[in-house]
Amino acid sequence: MPKDRLSEAQRRGVRELLRITPVIDELGARFRAAGEEIALVGGSVRDALLGRLGTDLDFTTSAPPERVERLLAGWADATWDIGRAFGTIGARKGDWSVEITTYRSDVYEPDSRKPEVTYGDSLEGDLARRDFTINALAVRLPDRVFVDPYGGLTDLVAGVIRTPGRPEDSFNDDPLRMLRAARFASKLGFAVAPEVVDAMRRMADRITIVSAERIRDELVKLILGDHPRAGLELLVDTGLADHILPELPKLRLEVDEHHRHKDVYEHTLTVLEQAIALEHRLPGGGPDFITRFAALMHDVGKPKTRRFEPGGKVTFHHHEVVGAKMTAKRMRALRFPTDQIEAVSRLVELHLRFHGYGTGEWTDSAVRRYARDAGPLLDRLHIVTRADCTTRNRRKAAALQRAYDHLEERIERLAAEEELRNIRPDLDGNEIMEILGIQPGPLVGRAWKHLLEFRLDKGPQDKETAREELLRWWREQPEYQEAHDQR
Repeated sequence: MPKDRLSEAQRRGVRELLRITPVIDELGARFRAAGEEIALVGGSVRDALLGRLGTDLDFTTSAPPERVERLLAGWADATWDIGRAFGTIGARKGDWSVEITTYRSDVYEPDSRKPEVTYGDSLEGDLARRDFTINALAVRLPDRVFVDPYGGLTDLVAGVIRTPGRPEDSFNDDPLRMLRAARFASKLGFAVAPEVVDAMRRMADRITIVSAERIRDELVKLILGDHPRAGLELLVDTGLADHILPELPKLRLEVDEHHRHKDVYEHTLTVLEQAIALEHRLPGGGPDFITRFAALMHDVGKPKTRRFEPGGKVTFHHHEVVGAKMTAKRMRALRFPTDQIEAVSRLVELHLRFHGYGTGEWTDSAVRRYARDAGPLLDRLHIVTRADCTTRNRRKAAALQRAYDHLEERIERLAAEEELRNIRPDLDGNEIMEILGIQPGPLVGRAWKHLLEFRLDKGPQDKETAREELLRWWREQPEYQEAHDQR
């Protein structure tokens, strides 16, 4: 291990500990005075050594939760016990958010989805149950003694993800750790040790006992990491993706219709990376899960829609529609919130819409529809659509870039004239009922939709023009004819 790299990590750690001195010194003194042990632990020590410690601090202690609460009384600005079942008490002190967990020794039963929480009796025992060596680090307080029984600092400096003991034992205790290995590969850009990868490959089916919610949370963190491709490739290569995101490995079997890539799987990972590179275009910047997951799922409908045409051509007609349904189904299985499911699946459904634009043949009406159909997702749709261009033909790539630039310019021009993303008919429902002399019901909705189409085709209209169009439409409806015949 190069000494300069090791020394730099140590210097970063010292700087970060000095920054959080008010918290660790005061907590250390309070717990020692009460005859209890306490230590900064896990991700907080890891991030301190990486020079990226935030305001969330994790501690472990010999004190049971009820005693932790008493020791925090009078020191913390606020406390909460939402994690009490897992031995965790939370607190806020100024800008710092603190979680203090009693020494743990959790074990999973073979078919259990949740760990059996048991308390341990030593810091060393607590570190032994940690998922990876880089998280099995601690600083005893208040003396600030660095504790590293499994070589976590060496692995941290080397950029390696390794388990404290045998990976098989670790993954048996909590199968979610296999997914966490991929998540840390994404977050930190570290390599996963060969023996860990081998164990993940052999034990991949154990992930099925873990709840969908826990899998979802880890998957989101993986997608939002700095190196999601590395984490996703690990999931696919070990077979974990077959159980949690099977749509992804299935893309390896397909060749896209343009024969630009070895397979759609490689194309998809490239689209994801290109989407990430464009996240700065979003109002809030990145990372953005909705955009990234839409980029990842945008072609999942291709395996089901592949057709071989005469002459050797391969087509994937309507794969965006099929893919949107598959995306929604997978996200529901992983217990994603409804708003996220709708947003991601809608982006998948719309990602091909631009390819009908050509070199600008769309009318203003078509441009309005494009913007309106995307609605609040328009900025994300711009990114996913641009990222989907992965051709190595520079001339073609430049032409697609210019065409999309032109489309965005037209959207901006029209948006300056009218609120494209919130286009409404020029008459509302009450006005429609008053003009036609009808009561609330499906007929009002049909009239509203017609006026919306009229608005999209013709642009903003005054009330009188909209009224004339409504009456013209009304005279063509069966309900009008029936009412006229009765009279």
